Formats: sequence, structure tokens, C-alpha cells
Amino acid sequence: MESTDTETVPFASPASASGAPFVTEPQRYDGILLAGFGGPEGQEDVIPFLRNVTRGRGIPDERLEEVAHHYRHFGGVSPINAQNRALKQALETELARRGMDLPVYWGNRNWGPYLEDAVTEAAEDGKTRLLAFATSAYSSFSSCRQYREDFARVLTSTGLEGTVTIDKIRQFFDHPGFVDAFVPGVVEAVNELWRAGEAAPRVLFTTHSIPTEDARRSGPRDLDLGEGGAYEAQHRAVAEAVMQRAAERDARMADVAWELVYQSRSGPASQPWLEPDICDRIAELPGEGVSSVAIVPVGFVSDHMEVMWDLDNEALEAAAEAGLRAIRTPTPGVDPVYVSGIIDLVEERMAAVPPADRPHVTELGPWFDVCRPACCENVRAGFKPAAAGLAP
Repeated sequence: MESTDTETVPFASPASASGAPFVTEPQRYDGILLAGFGGPEGQEDVIPFLRNVTRGRGIPDERLEEVAHHYRHFGGVSPINAQNRALKQALETELARRGMDLPVYWGNRNWGPYLEDAVTEAAEDGKTRLLAFATSAYSSFSSCRQYREDFARVLTSTGLEGTVTIDKIRQFFDHPGFVDAFVPGVVEAVNELWRAGEAAPRVLFTTHSIPTEDARRSGPRDLDLGEGGAYEAQHRAVAEAVMQRAAERDARMADVAWELVYQSRSGPASQPWLEPDICDRIAELPGEGVSSVAIVPVGFVSDHMEVMWDLDNEALEAAAEAGLRAIRTPTPGVDPVYVSGIIDLVEERMAAVPPADRPHVTELGPWFDVCRPACCENVRAGFKPAAAGLAP
């Protein structure tokens, strides 16, 4: 991986500005920026929220209403904001337990409180050196670069560029705090299926599908990670690590078959997206002699809409229609292992821990502190200015 001292990273702290993949100088931050996706909190919010999510795509409201019924099923309230409030409180508790005087500012990309609100509040409090944690563990445009572009946009639009800096902790897909949060649920689900008389359960690791071209361009350009790019490679590596760690708890898990599937695609049928779709795959499994599945939402950090609707409704209904016994395992949420892992990542970045000493459970990690040039391009919109990475 290339390193350069001649290029600089905009909107960055002095420790990150050179553009080296890993910082080598400790940096004192004075606030944590918890960056979320956001969600509606009432029926009247649903369509305005979906307009925010799809801004720039020219999607009419009647098509948005096709998605809106997922939210309307839950009273127009997405669970994601409540989950981020709980995560913010858990992070603050863990920071206090460690004696770290770092306030947590929470802002969303698509609904209030917005990132603009969070960054402005931090600046008004005199907190100008922010370290961001985005609630997405993997590399892709929507799960990393889009957040970085929003950080740059917010600093520019608020007039805080040059006053506030925003760095971002590394993608944490293979940090043990994230990976280990899935393991007990997998072991428990498979054991429950065994107790129910299911001899050979199949474990389906599921994540959000993205356009195949976006997947191919995810991660740095000079890493050959296959047609699915960093996004697919990271998910496969994490799924394998979860199963390995599950086998350490219960040796019988070593013989359990697993696979990676996708969900929640939203693009036009003419546009290729990552496959197989979880519901399509579930329908095929009985023909392969499979009678039960454990569904593991490895691509998600909490039980938001894509989990509660797309899995707890659609996928479980597909399993019932196929005659499969199915269990959906928990997401990390505010699991103490996960929360502690986040603060470990904060401490790691502040101390500029050498890469060789950074915890990671796959061969792909540890991932980079500063995103590399041309990382995670959106082929439809092109590159926009982004924080926490080298241009473009």
C-alpha cells in the first residue's frame, strides 16, 4: 500500500494530514462524532426522510411510498434513532469508566439530529478536534465514503472548515469487539436448532446488497480483492472468523455449513446487484436437503429497519413458506463487547498504535486510518470532497 508525505488530507488533524495509511503520531481529540444513518420518528416524517435518502435521484413520491410501508408498519418510527441514543449513552458510560473526558456528539446523514447539528454543537462547546465513528463496519461508498463526503460537506457549509477537524476511526469489520458480538448468537441459534432435531442447520450470513459495480470499486484501487471488492471480501472474511470462533466455543460448529447472502436491494432490475438474495436462497435450500437456517445479520450493527422488516418479516416468512425452521441471531446493538471495542478503537487511534499491534481477526486487517486515493467510488455520482482520506 502506497504512502506519501507529499499529499495532504483535507479537514484532518495534524497527525492524519500527511496521508500515510496509518498514523504514527498520537493525536489528542476532544470529542467523538457518532455518525448515523437516521430514520423517521413519526408517520409524517416517512416521505421527507425517504426524500433525503434518495436525494438527487429524481424518485417520485409514489415510488417512495412503496418503501414507506415498511416504516408505516411500525407507526412511521424507525428503530435506528432509539438505538443510536442507547449507543451514545453506552459509549459515554464506557468512556467515563475509563476516565476519558470525551463528549459524544451524535448526528445523522438523513434525519435529525443532523450531522450539521452535531458538528456545530461541538464547535460551540469548544470541541474542534473530532474523531468520527460511523455505524457501519465495512468498506463501500454507502458505508464509508458517503459519510466522509458528508463530513467534508458539513464543515464547508457551516463555515467550520479550518476550525474543526474530523478524522475517522478505521473500518472495524474485523475488530474482535465487532466480530465477537455475533458469536454467542450463532452458537445459541445452531444449538437451538439441534435441540429441535435439526441435524444439519445452514448458517446464512446476510448483509445489505449493493450494486456490483460499487462493490467492485470498494476499498483501495491497488488491492486485488476480487470482483466483489473490499465489501464482499470483508464480509466473507468476517463470516469465516465468526464460524471459527464459534467452533472454539463448541467444536461441533466446525462442521456447520455457512454461506454469504444479500438483502434489501433497491435499484432497478436492469442494474446488477450483489447476489444471491436471501429470500431466493432460502427458497432453494429445501431442494438441497436443508431443513433449518440460522440467519446472521453480519452486515448490521443494530436491529434497524433492514433487520426488523427485511429479515424478521420477509426472510422469516420466506423460510416458513419453504418449510424451514429459522432463527435470526442478534446484532451487536449495545453489547458490552462491542461498545468496549469501539472505545478500544478510539484509544488505538489516539495513541497511534502501530499496525502490527492492532487487534484484528482476519488477514485483511487492520484496515487503514486514512482512506486511500480513489477508495469506494460512486460510479453514478463521481467523487466529491471527502474528509479522512486522500483525494479523490
